[in-house]
Amino acid sequence: MKKIGFVGLGTMGLPMAKNLLKAGYSLRVYNRTASKARSLQSEGDVEVASSPAEVARNSEIVITMVTNNQALEEVIKGENGVLAGASAGLIIIDSSTVAPDLVQSLAKELAEKDIELLDAPVTGSEPQAIAAELAFMVGGKEEVYQQCIPLFEAMGKQSHYMGGSGLGAYTKLANNTMSAINLLSLSEALILASKAGVDPQKFMEVASGGGARSGMMDNKGPKIINRDFHPNFKTELMHKDLGLALNVAAEMNIPVPLLASVREQLRIAMAKGYAEEDMCAVAKCYEEWDGVEIKKNA
Repeated sequence: MKKIGFVGLGTMGLPMAKNLLKAGYSLRVYNRTASKARSLQSEGDVEVASSPAEVARNSEIVITMVTNNQALEEVIKGENGVLAGASAGLIIIDSSTVAPDLVQSLAKELAEKDIELLDAPVTGSEPQAIAAELAFMVGGKEEVYQQCIPLFEAMGKQSHYMGGSGLGAYTKLANNTMSAINLLSLSEALILASKAGVDPQKFMEVASGGGARSGMMDNKGPKIINRDFHPNFKTELMHKDLGLALNVAAEMNIPVPLLASVREQLRIAMAKGYAEEDMCAVAKCYEEWDGVEIKKNA
């Protein structure tokens, strides 16, 4: 069995690593907050490393799951980054949501050292990561993707090969654009129904049987009406992702008025103090404006 490294044990990375352990893999892990890494030792065969470089020295495949472009560059190219400990033949699977051009430049630089990079971001948030129900969208060399399918199967329910380097990242940004727009449409529909006196729970039961149904309604609707804003996916992270999507749209000269509007609405939610709450906390902005709370009727 291949030696697997894992760097980044946050909201998503920690359950992903746990699912690899459940599948029988041995892991060498690193996280900036060392206590999260040590917490995995009771879950299986885990060695805690002192740096990403140390993870790479003893791994054939390294999975990274970090928050943004800067964090990924630091983890890969920093003084004690993966590259500092990597040998020829290493495969890096990055499941972060980052800019496609960064992925492509890293892949090119790593290839010169005979190191392969797959951009493999995921759909889903914390509950799907815990349940191993993530879907991976993967860019890079197809033969490298084929080697890594068992890992994707351990952490998720499906993986999709999208094409060359960067196409996984492009797919993720398009996916998050749709998700965020659906979240705003859900929030507006729920506030309209609630202000009219319609039970939002019954409204969602009706909507689930027609064309208005969406994964966002299924996942975030219950959180909103149960007043559960614990972060499965933080407002500030979706705001960051939409910024990347807007940059890509600008590079391609694509008008995206809905995307721009949704990102601004998330900025408003952050300004109101909801940055670290789940992104569905954006519904609280509508509640404040319209003087009604979205909750199940007694």
